[in-house]
Amino acid sequence: MESLNFKPIALEHCSRYPELQIEDLYKLVHQAALGSEHAVKDIEGARQWLLRELGQLPLTSTEPIIDVITPNQSIARVHLKPYIDSAGEPENLLLAFIQTADKFNGSTDLLKAYWKDIQVLAQLGDIPFSLDLLRSYFERMETAKFPAVHHSQQYKMTYQPSYRVIALDFLAYRISDTSTLS
Repeated sequence: MESLNFKPIALEHCSRYPELQIEDLYKLVHQAALGSEHAVKDIEGARQWLLRELGQLPLTSTEPIIDVITPNQSIARVHLKPYIDSAGEPENLLLAFIQTADKFNGSTDLLKAYWKDIQVLAQLGDIPFSLDLLRSYFERMETAKFPAVHHSQQYKMTYQPSYRVIALDFLAYRISDTSTLS
């Protein structure tokens, strides 16, 4: 199993997205541990979803192109606006997204380990969530067999997220400026 120190990633996201809610934090952990397995039901549907989203991108974005969300740098959120602005090919991103859903072997054990790091941060007062709230939320998710969730309305309204979760091994696009890697 990979290195389990998820704390720096959680801290960075809580700092970058101060309106982040508990479901957004869980979504981050879920994506880091399980990849995009929940998101691809069929290839044509995934293609149409991407094309619709590309047609509705904001004019500007402050997001990095590639936002690594795992300690071992294997899984990332690829933000659509900066990806397209840097001449990234939508079809390459789609294929990486589909391959991630199909071939990446996620782990609920890893999800649990990452969530424990989140709880440590709460105990230390380093994130804006109480330990009791985190435990209660996680217990509900575990009872439901760790479903994927949507971003909170607050997060959607404030940050307008538009990305795909991919395993970097499957993305043909490479950036030369690694400073955008989180």
